[in-house]
Amino acid sequence: MEAAVPLPGTIGTSASLALRLGQVVFASASLLFMSFRVEFFGYTSFCYLVVIMGLVIPWSTTLALVDAYSIVLKYVPRQPKLMCFVIVGDWVLSFLSLAAACSTAGVTALLLDVGQLNCPVKLCRRYQLSAATAFLSWFLSFASSLFNLWLLPSL
Repeated sequence: MEAAVPLPGTIGTSASLALRLGQVVFASASLLFMSFRVEFFGYTSFCYLVVIMGLVIPWSTTLALVDAYSIVLKYVPRQPKLMCFVIVGDWVLSFLSLAAACSTAGVTALLLDVGQLNCPVKLCRRYQLSAATAFLSWFLSFASSLFNLWLLPSL
């Protein structure tokens, strides 16, 4: 009987490692763009983005380490409880990331419409970059959760 080839993007594969590293890079970039100035504390949606990206970074880093360890040992973890935990964590952080990115983009667009008194153009551009990288992080997180969810019925 042949061993099943793991679906690319599921936990323990090199594609999953690439997705996780992308999540870390984009979440870190979002956090850095938002944190260049302390003025983001004045808006709840900006604080929410900082908190969620602060949760995405350790989650994705931990799973990237699991992926790297699995690749080195050539062992793909397929325990149902572990997979459920990863899938639920990915889904929760994915939807929280989407909400944070959307709210940040909406508030930034509103601030740009109101005028330069509330948000200088240079500062609002950084907020826009932060929202854009948060969307990219969300997209990669959503992709990983879909790949792992696809694998769940075969366990």
